Amino acid sequence: MSHKEKRRPWERAAALRRILILLIIVTSTFVASSYMAGILPHRGASYLEMAMVVVFATLFAWVSIGFWEAVSGIFILARGYDRYSVTRMEERKASREESDGRTAILVPIANEDVARVTAGIAATYKSLERTGRLGDFDFYILSDTSDPDRWPEEEIAWAELCRSLGSFNRVFYRNRRVNLKRKSGNIADFCRRWGRNYWYMAVLDADSVMSGATLVRMVEIMDRNPKIGILQTSPAAVNRETPIGRAQQFANHAYGPMFTAGLHFMQLGDSHFWGHNAIIRTEPFMKYCGLPKLPGKPPRGGFILSHDFVEAAFMRRGGYEVWLAYDLPGSYEEVPPTLMEELKRDRRWCQGNLQHIRLLFTRGLFSAHRALFLHGAMSYGSALLWFLFLSLSSAEAIAEAFRMPVYFPGGRSLFPEWPVWHPRWALTLLSTTALLLFLPKVLSVIVIAARKGVRSFGGFTRMIFSVAAEVLFSMLFAPIRMLFHSKFVFLTLLGRQVGWSGQQRADLGTGWWEALKFHWFGMLMAAVWGGALFLYNRSFFWWNTPIIIPLLLSVPLSVFSSRAGAGRALRKIGLFLTAEEVEIPAELTDLQKELKRGESLRRSTPFAEKSGFVRAVVDPTSNALHRALLRRDRRVCTSIADRRHAIRNKALSRGPGALSRGEKREILYDPGQMEKLHREVWEISNPELARKWGIPS
Repeated sequence: MSHKEKRRPWERAAALRRILILLIIVTSTFVASSYMAGILPHRGASYLEMAMVVVFATLFAWVSIGFWEAVSGIFILARGYDRYSVTRMEERKASREESDGRTAILVPIANEDVARVTAGIAATYKSLERTGRLGDFDFYILSDTSDPDRWPEEEIAWAELCRSLGSFNRVFYRNRRVNLKRKSGNIADFCRRWGRNYWYMAVLDADSVMSGATLVRMVEIMDRNPKIGILQTSPAAVNRETPIGRAQQFANHAYGPMFTAGLHFMQLGDSHFWGHNAIIRTEPFMKYCGLPKLPGKPPRGGFILSHDFVEAAFMRRGGYEVWLAYDLPGSYEEVPPTLMEELKRDRRWCQGNLQHIRLLFTRGLFSAHRALFLHGAMSYGSALLWFLFLSLSSAEAIAEAFRMPVYFPGGRSLFPEWPVWHPRWALTLLSTTALLLFLPKVLSVIVIAARKGVRSFGGFTRMIFSVAAEVLFSMLFAPIRMLFHSKFVFLTLLGRQVGWSGQQRADLGTGWWEALKFHWFGMLMAAVWGGALFLYNRSFFWWNTPIIIPLLLSVPLSVFSSRAGAGRALRKIGLFLTAEEVEIPAELTDLQKELKRGESLRRSTPFAEKSGFVRAVVDPTSNALHRALLRRDRRVCTSIADRRHAIRNKALSRGPGALSRGEKREILYDPGQMEKLHREVWEISNPELARKWGIPS
């Protein structure tokens, strides 16, 4: 395949759509910026006001992109027909060879809650079994876990999963010793080892669940469209109990179809890849999607963190298409349960998205994917621009409070030049901005009602109240997100690197002290900023209270929005209901059953209360399993053997708590030392030391 091939109909349609939307955005931004300059005291003539107008124009254009994407999505949903929908655009019947191709379902994990991971795999496995096509799929748990307690727990959970499903020949587990390139390196390692055995690979996240019918349908689409390299679904958010999680979950269901349809309308075969809940054609992925190491030190250089956008761009450069199956159901994920977890995730995404700027001028990339790189960077950079706009406008407001008006700027004159205020201009500008932000939500509600989908949200009345509550949530949390995203961009530009640990996906609440440590700077800044405006320009202060008050209340907002009990109370009164709660799919029912079964099993398992490392040492079954999954016992140099011998003696004489994480990992990687330690632990005669290992004296 080549870039020089004749353009396909969808490519011509996409080009026309993008040009039209670009013209509309540029025109509306120019008009809005002119209005903005006109309502400023000096008509945009001072350096401060010129900077304000430039920043405003950028932000207005950014908001306009989202608005027109939403309008495009509403057009598709209201019309009920899309000639370029990839689920309908089947070019030919699959050949026998392609139909017989196998698919690997990959679940890359790193220090995750393994009970949730295996429950999700079991739910997807059972759903595939019901389709009668299970034989076409294999599952791979690809672990990058470095925690010496979680690693053995993953092995035990995998073995129990295979035992319960009877799937030792279909569900596989691998722990990678060197976590090179994080998730992208994890997938690349699979491709090197086993990729050539599979036509396709479907990638799931640690909290993903997919229906078997959806996976089978995706394979059929790939079989019938050999030019598709990546097929991305639009995951529905499920299973959250906290207020902030439920609000985002509701927004995902109420407005998500509109925005994903709009993305599809604009991108067509140049679409996003979000890294999970998608299927990939393995051979071209291995051939074209290897990621380069960026020159320079992290965070601006080094290994690429947000690999998905780059892989989509490289797949497209290789001549294959990337499509968003926005209308394909049966794909599920879970959003972060708390504001703090969401912001920790955003810190990583911010660093990864800003790296994409380094790839803008990479040779051979399509312009659509260069635009996606900019779009991803702006999703966080816009927060810094908003912060800059607030800072500039506040500086202008305070400066105006001290500046004496000049009525005769040109020297002698019979008539003074009075300051002119255009309230209609200001009102028009404010109304237009509000329209861009909120009209898509109103249109989405209208389309849902017209398509008789309100039952999925608990009825029309409950849906309206849920929309109002979600808008309130958005307004309260937007300033907090803005401040943190600005901080993330600033720190990344300064060269501050972010860590990458496992996410907390359970509905665990945020403590008051934890929230205070996280939000104190924003509260202090809001107090100083608000106090200065209140003293020097009170009218401007009142205009900014929707931003100042949420920042001042960020600690209680963060704490109360993380309480699962409060979220369940909202659900009880019918707020933030979604389709999967009104009619629970079989996959989500299976997920909950597997979680309960796993918890019951863990309580009855020997040494269940002990850490994973202790279980791998003490429990005969866990010890044998761990050693069986390791590489063969290889000869090591004398210094390494002596060090491991010393670690084993330390564990025997002082207990497992005396070992560091690194020491535990070193022992875990040595099957010979694990066998000896297991035997010697059971021979301990000291009752106190035996109790440290969980052995009854």
